[in-house]
Amino acid sequence: MTVDAVPVARIDLAALVRNVRGASGDPVVALSHDAYGHGARRVADALLAQTDARLRVDDDPGLRALLSAHPRRVAAPDAVAADPGRIFGWQDGFAPVMTLIGTVLATKDLRAGEGVSYGYRHRAPHDTRIALVTGGYAQGVVRSLGGRASVALAGGAAPIVGRVAMDVCVVDIASHAVARGDEAVFFGAGGEPVSGWTRTTGLRESEIVAAVGAHTRREWVA
Repeated sequence: MTVDAVPVARIDLAALVRNVRGASGDPVVALSHDAYGHGARRVADALLAQTDARLRVDDDPGLRALLSAHPRRVAAPDAVAADPGRIFGWQDGFAPVMTLIGTVLATKDLRAGEGVSYGYRHRAPHDTRIALVTGGYAQGVVRSLGGRASVALAGGAAPIVGRVAMDVCVVDIASHAVARGDEAVFFGAGGEPVSGWTRTTGLRESEIVAAVGAHTRREWVA
């Protein structure tokens, strides 16, 4: 369980490097919009050290200063960038770079007919168990996912039930052995791909990962 009990966006820099190395030629990687929430400076450091990619940056003075030491790696402002879906692993068949992870805060029994979350829009059709998980619409867990998506938890899929709240959501864990502090994967490595959320929400992959905002703690792993 995280110390601050907030969701974690785990950024796999090794997966990023593999995706870039697998692209044809020496791709141009656009680092605008903080590299779609992956951390532009961290992404730049990894790609400069481990790939031959050229980088296209916006007006970020820190990135421009970093790239001043690597003039051959700077792409022109009008250079066509590689598909971010492949670079950041949103497309099926490519390694996901961002994984959004919540933490189980509590579990409880839910009897048939009892409701959960705002307005009790979901009522249990039979006796079951539920878990309260960190991660709500303030951290990119889109409200429309309630009743339409699942998290990966305890080796299975646990559907999100009821309305997604600002900082938490409720999942139906049925008979899975789940305890406080367990990790629940919303999307990414070990969970549903981002592309699955696009089909559910109608949002683009770039919008989904960009919605994982400042209220989510980020971890970068090599």
